[in-house]
Amino acid sequence: MWTRAAILCLALAAPAHAQQPVENTPPPEWLSETLLSPHGNIATTASRSEISVMPIGAVSLDAVGLLTPIQTGLPADLWAGSTSQTLANLFRDQPSMGLPAIQGFTTMLALAELNPPPDSTPEAELFLARLDMLLSRGAIDPARAMMERAGPTAPRVFRRWFDVTLLTDQPDRACAAMRANPDIAPSFPARIFCLARDGDWSAAALSLGTGEALGFIPETEADLIARFLDPEIAEEGAPLPIDLQPSPLHYVMRVAIGERPGAGQLPLPFAHADLAEVAGWRAQLDAAERLARAGAITPDQWQLIYTSRVPSASGGVWDRVAAVQRFDVAMLAQDPVGVAQTLPAAWEAMHEAQLEVPFAEIYAERLLRLPLTGDTAMLARRVALLSSSYEYVAQMAVPQSPGERFLFAIARGQSAPPAPAGAFPRLIADVFSRVEVPERFARMVAEDQIGEALLRAALVLSEEQGDMDDIQDALALFRALGLETVARRAALQLMILERRG
Repeated sequence: MWTRAAILCLALAAPAHAQQPVENTPPPEWLSETLLSPHGNIATTASRSEISVMPIGAVSLDAVGLLTPIQTGLPADLWAGSTSQTLANLFRDQPSMGLPAIQGFTTMLALAELNPPPDSTPEAELFLARLDMLLSRGAIDPARAMMERAGPTAPRVFRRWFDVTLLTDQPDRACAAMRANPDIAPSFPARIFCLARDGDWSAAALSLGTGEALGFIPETEADLIARFLDPEIAEEGAPLPIDLQPSPLHYVMRVAIGERPGAGQLPLPFAHADLAEVAGWRAQLDAAERLARAGAITPDQWQLIYTSRVPSASGGVWDRVAAVQRFDVAMLAQDPVGVAQTLPAAWEAMHEAQLEVPFAEIYAERLLRLPLTGDTAMLARRVALLSSSYEYVAQMAVPQSPGERFLFAIARGQSAPPAPAGAFPRLIADVFSRVEVPERFARMVAEDQIGEALLRAALVLSEEQGDMDDIQDALALFRALGLETVARRAALQLMILERRG
């Protein structure tokens, strides 16, 4: 389970079409069908419900979070002027990969404990969408913590909790919870899996036959389950066809029969399975890179895997590992000459893998303590500007070029000096020249749609080919609403990482 500190570390101007009602989006496709028509999802009338009833003292799931308003600095009524469905769709629209500062901010929003929207219902669409965004990014530990704080008894919450528990190698816990919850109706595959885990193989086989006869288990799924129940069938049969969109239940069964699919081609939540030693170091490296890019593991977790062994091959990830390890050795020795020789190659490797920010978080403070000079010192300061020490380096160091002076001004949140040549630096300079709500978002802010405006701004800043005027207004909105750290770090990342289209 992540600590609160680790969770915190994860921590409008949109075009006209982006402010229209957002289309309803489905939950992640990889979620398994572990439940059969749960009671709570059966409609009893065709008319639209207008009144939601909750027991006295009950807490809306939409209000559940891991981070209090004191921890996040966000007002508790952030959702006051928006509908649950609009907010849910905006959360599900957030990308699994994007600008790190914005990834951290939207992750914090998903984990925040806030008052539910006025139209919140027991179906908790906003809570489910927050979970789905976390899961799509591979942030399965905080998602599970959210579900367990809420109590994963509602069928649609339990469905997600069951899958996450399978992915974190706790199948017996998942099955015990399913047996103990009378409101959960497991599907035939889930029931068979849990019967087998309990050692009741005859009941599992009988359930398989019944499920096939009743048409609840298709032939391809029945083949997988039969192999799971009978090792001889698994050994004698030809390998199953590759499935690039397995459910967690199917994935666990494939692992059990020795046909473990490589998680590198699967949705991001499956990458956690490759962090285990049994997966092999190459698979661990690939998984660690994917999850670190998405902010789903801490920089320390990524670096531990990167430096755990000596690469025995070359090319691709092996070259990146070798470059970082050579630099790491120089850092451990506190050798300025060695750092000067190895930092450029390590930084280039991190740029190639889009891991600049995790790298900066690990090494920035130690780099700043070394007596570096010339180009190496400038590169070290550039690295530090991408870390949480960004303001410190801007206050303590003397800029050595107009470009560095401009970046330091952004890091301090000051009105920027004349920007370097180019339209984008001038755009950033304009953002920091004043503090005001952009005109196109004035109505949303006035109508208490602040959280919705921030989610729309986050979408703009996550686009690699976003319109420059939209980017300017999105950054300005964060500043106007007091989210100065998010605005500064996003602006620095836009300038330094150069991932704009």
